[in-house]
Amino acid sequence: MDAIQVKKNTKLRAAGFPAPAGGPPGTLRPTEQGDAMSDLLERLRGRGWRMTAQRRVVAEVLDGDHVHLTADEVHARAVRKLPEISRATVYNALGELVSLGEVAEVSTDGRAKRYDPNAHHPHQHLVCTGCGLIRDVHPAGDPLAGLPDGERFGFAVAEVEVTYRGLCPACA
Repeated sequence: MDAIQVKKNTKLRAAGFPAPAGGPPGTLRPTEQGDAMSDLLERLRGRGWRMTAQRRVVAEVLDGDHVHLTADEVHARAVRKLPEISRATVYNALGELVSLGEVAEVSTDGRAKRYDPNAHHPHQHLVCTGCGLIRDVHPAGDPLAGLPDGERFGFAVAEVEVTYRGLCPACA
């Protein structure tokens, strides 16, 4: 990542992420292209994760907004940057990133697992039932507000995972 991009991403994070757009409850706001949600490389450096050439390439492939790649897609992109990287190395790096909590595994409709580098930024997913495209979205309001106390059955709810499904513009 070049110095200009690092400076831009640092300024975006320092300024805070924009709040969801106004509108009626349940309004979805896809992450705008300028919102730098993923800071995977910086998080890994901060943890002291040993950054081999192979691990760096996997992290670079995953770093970005609206990134939800399968392991095979990560491997295909990594090979373009580092031709000698093996599929096993990619799978091992992805497993480590998930174990560290730096990348989330996303499963939708029994399709291949996808890897989301935005594990530290609360968001939900909008999934195209036609082509499988996944977009990060930020619903307005508290997602727990939709679950009345009587429906919690005494659970101390720690997190909410909501997936919105529909057809993207290309499939509609």
